[in-house]
Amino acid sequence: MYRVYVCSCFGITEQQVRQHAENGACTPRQIASACKAGTDCGSCVRRIQALLGRGAYPRPEIAEPVLSGLEEAA
Repeated sequence: MYRVYVCSCFGITEQQVRQHAENGACTPRQIASACKAGTDCGSCVRRIQALLGRGAYPRPEIAEPVLSGLEEAA
């Protein structure tokens, strides 16, 4: 299996960052809390930001009311 490392300090891969994002981590700080990526040298923080993207993983507490409002409007 081919692995793309985001954080070489802690050996964190893109897949791991995406998994943490799917589990609710939507900022680099929350990713850092989940797996330490970005807490040592900091060179991976921009890559983490790029992986998270703008709106790629919306915060669950924001997404739920919006989604339920869309269902009611339909």
